Amino acid sequence: MCTRVMWSEANGAVVVGRNMDFHKDLMTNLWKLPRGVRRDDGVEGNLQWTAKYGSVIAAAFDMISVDGLNEAGLAGHVLWLAESDYGMRDGSRTQLSQAIWLQYFLDNFATVADAVAWVEGNDVQVVQMPDPTGGGPPAIHVALDDETGDSAIIEYVDGHPRIYHSPEYRVMTNSPTYERQLELVQRFAGLGGDAPLPGSTDAQDRFARATYYVGRLDRPKDQLEAIAAMFSVIRNAAQPFRIPDPGKPDASQTIWQTVTDLTNRRYVYGSTTRPNIVWTDLDELDFSPGSPQLKLDLVGEPAVQGGLAGNVSGRFEDKGPMTFLSFALLEKMGESAAPLT
Repeated sequence: MCTRVMWSEANGAVVVGRNMDFHKDLMTNLWKLPRGVRRDDGVEGNLQWTAKYGSVIAAAFDMISVDGLNEAGLAGHVLWLAESDYGMRDGSRTQLSQAIWLQYFLDNFATVADAVAWVEGNDVQVVQMPDPTGGGPPAIHVALDDETGDSAIIEYVDGHPRIYHSPEYRVMTNSPTYERQLELVQRFAGLGGDAPLPGSTDAQDRFARATYYVGRLDRPKDQLEAIAAMFSVIRNAAQPFRIPDPGKPDASQTIWQTVTDLTNRRYVYGSTTRPNIVWTDLDELDFSPGSPQLKLDLVGEPAVQGGLAGNVSGRFEDKGPMTFLSFALLEKMGESAAPLT
């Protein structure tokens, strides 16, 4: 479920695309989050910070940051990884709930290298949370990329972070773990082997196709061509609407896609369930401390006819601040806040 692709040779720009594949509607909206907002780790509240950078994010249920770009040119993307193992909750470690994990990076760092150094220097523990909608607990990993073309994949498979940090790590999907994906992709023609390029929706096959096609993109003349080219790659890795495959009750269709120009700070969002493409340019938004947190309604507004389309930088509205899912909030909602493993 989900695919992320980075293209760092887009005529002077770094462009990243991602598919959000999920088996139910995440009620995703965009949010403009300014500098100066106080947040905590969502676990015990021991880690607190003030946002150094403003960001535009795609939020699941208006409670979880799952994709986004900050004003310094750092972007992040949350994808599923069934093999994730975050370990038992350990209050002696620096902790972040899954809901705030990505936002911490967007709030605090301008580069992938700085984010990676912080994770490595603090042995950060990501804490798994119950699904507030009643589904299974999320199992996720994160990709980070910045305007220099740097990239990192952060996974938890033994209770501690495993980080794959290099501009070479351009593609990310789901299972198996990243080191195994790098091995498997070498089987295919044009990527080191002689097997035909695969066509299924399995994660390792999407990984191979995305790697193959992003490596063969032609130099674009302008930003329009660059964005169109990236959409062509992630559409090739998208999953169509369908009933669940046999033995796979959570088989996931692509419900939305983003293409982000990290260099020019443009964030493009396209829904597959509420069709229309919208974008926002971060330099048109006010991220100053004290400015309001603003929401762009993508659940009620986008539609083929009469809905949002094009540049929506001026369409964000003050609906009150975004409240990230936390264990304290789960307790108020009546959910169990017991440790998950």
